[in-house]
Amino acid sequence: MKTMKRSTLVIALVALAVVIAAAVFMTRKPADKAAAAATAGKTKDGAPAPKPALTVTVARPEATELTVTLAANGNVAAWQEAVVGSESNGLKLAEVRVNVGDVVKKGQVLAVFSPETVRADIAQSRASLAEARATAADAAGNAARARTLQATGALSQQQINQYQTTEQTAKARVEAAEAVLAAQEVRGRNTQVLAPDDGVISARTATVGSVVSAGTELFRLIRQGRLEWRAEVTSAELGRISVGTTAFVVSASGAQVRGKVRSIAPTVDPQTRAALVYVDLPNVQQNTGIKAGMFARGDFELGRSSAPTVPQSAIVPRDGFNNVFLLKPDNHVSQLKVQVGRRLNDRIEITSALPEGARVVVQGAGFLNDGDLVRVVDTPAPTPAPAAVPAPAAAAAAK
Repeated sequence: MKTMKRSTLVIALVALAVVIAAAVFMTRKPADKAAAAATAGKTKDGAPAPKPALTVTVARPEATELTVTLAANGNVAAWQEAVVGSESNGLKLAEVRVNVGDVVKKGQVLAVFSPETVRADIAQSRASLAEARATAADAAGNAARARTLQATGALSQQQINQYQTTEQTAKARVEAAEAVLAAQEVRGRNTQVLAPDDGVISARTATVGSVVSAGTELFRLIRQGRLEWRAEVTSAELGRISVGTTAFVVSASGAQVRGKVRSIAPTVDPQTRAALVYVDLPNVQQNTGIKAGMFARGDFELGRSSAPTVPQSAIVPRDGFNNVFLLKPDNHVSQLKVQVGRRLNDRIEITSALPEGARVVVQGAGFLNDGDLVRVVDTPAPTPAPAAVPAPAAAAAAK
């Protein structure tokens, strides 16, 4: 009995020892993990390791070919503006066929005056001409008979001269009557106001029913629909521009038109020391954002040059300055003030000096401060668009 009790006690002690060993092993493993985790979050001297402030992407400045431009301001005006007036005097305006903004062709009827008065004057002139011609025929017959009797002495020389003078006077009256009739016919044709050239009606003062005098302005016409930009360029920059230089004109509404320099003023304004450069703006009928009388800015394209550029999102404006964040070898960033220049799509030129081999923060730059620790990731490649599936194949796949 004593031997069996001792055996049972030994077995119980062994089982207890196994349970305690298993418990110690299970509790020791999480403690080791916690110790490893605690060690990983500390530096060599035991201080907590700093955490990155942001995940960013970086890029190096690239040499990009940019356009060399010269900025200027000026007014948009008509290339030439024609004044269309009345050539008839004292006639009533019966019809107006065009309005402001209408495109007209050379010779097109713009307005019509009442022709009744002119027709009556033409009829009277024709009657006067017929009378003058009859009188001239009678005088010519008398003069002819007098000349046949000159040798016989039946008429004196004085009477013969009177018949000849009467003949010449009658001929002169016929010519005068013909001139009056021609003038009245011209006046009759002037009852129609015609366009002097192709163009666009820019102003209208003609009113139906009004009686106007000769020379009264009825319409204004932008000849050939052409506008021009009169840019003011300083005398110091004038030598960089020549006839044929391309210019891009931008109105206040944002409309952009491409034109070419037609001419350069031969003189400089002594007050402003600037000269006018005339730039032709073609196709103004399609570019409705450009109108005569507008103030517009523009750039003259002088050539091309290579310059360092960075993505526009890398420029951070702060406190009135443009800044970039440069990545250091220890993944900290340093803030640097820069000067910017020309733009091309989403890239911008850096005109100030950058350190050699500089890497500029692009995505996330606007949320950083000087000295922040960052985590750098590669710029994700653009995801290719899925290929288009033909309609029959797509239907089969759906089935």
